[in-house]
Amino acid sequence: MDGRYTYIEKQYIGRDYIRICIRLVMAAFCFAVYVYERDRDNTVDLFLVVGFGIIAVSIILLFMVQYKTTIENKKVVIDGLWTAKKVVIDLNNIKEIRKETYSRYFFNNPVYNLHKNGTVRFFSSGRDAVVLTDRDGLQYYIGTQRPNEMYLVLQNEMKA
Repeated sequence: MDGRYTYIEKQYIGRDYIRICIRLVMAAFCFAVYVYERDRDNTVDLFLVVGFGIIAVSIILLFMVQYKTTIENKKVVIDGLWTAKKVVIDLNNIKEIRKETYSRYFFNNPVYNLHKNGTVRFFSSGRDAVVLTDRDGLQYYIGTQRPNEMYLVLQNEMKA
C-alpha cells in the first residue's frame, strides 16, 4: 500500500451545525448571566468559567475525527475512534448502491456501527448518505458530505 486511496473522507464529531449552535447558545447564556448579574459574588464567576469551558470543548470537538471512510481494492473500510472496531465491507458482496437522504429528521445523533432493523449505520453530520445493500439484504447507511463523489467511486470500484 503506497498511501493512495481511491476515496478518503473524514467525519468529525464537532462539525455538525446544529450541535455547534446548541453549544454556542449555552455559552452565550452563561456569558449573559455573568454580565447581567447584579449581586457579584463567587458563584457568578462560575458562569464565566463554564462559558469558556463550553467554547474550549467546542473547539476541541471540531478537530476530533469520529470515523474515516476509505475505498480501495474493492473494499470500503470505515475506521472509527480509538476503541471502535474497524469495519470492512467487501464490494464483491454488494448488489446495489444508491444515494439517499440519511434521515428525514432535523436532529440526528452521530452513530458508528449502529445495528438497527436490518441496517448498519455510520453517521456524523450532514443530510446525505450512500446506501450499500449486500446479497443477504443487509443495508449499510454511510453518512457522507460528498455523496455524489462517493457514489461514483463505488460504482467504478465495483465495475473494475
